[in-house]
Amino acid sequence: MPTSISTIKDKLDEHLGQSITVVAQAGRKKVTRRHGVLKRTFPAVFVVDLDQDQNNFEHVSYSYIDLLTKNIALEFND
Repeated sequence: MPTSISTIKDKLDEHLGQSITVVAQAGRKKVTRRHGVLKRTFPAVFVVDLDQDQNNFEHVSYSYIDLLTKNIALEFND
């Protein structure tokens, strides 16, 4: 995994519009998986449009710090 926020943003910019799964730690021994499309990147956060069949809300944003600190992991679906 890249070690700076700018390299994380650059890597995500290469995958805009692709299907993605976000795996997030939701507490002790609890993991949530959200499926969607990587929609936009901003200087501090990125936005994922979620699959409406599985989620109650349209999109979610995450900070690059979450990736850097390994609070979330990304899986790109081909």
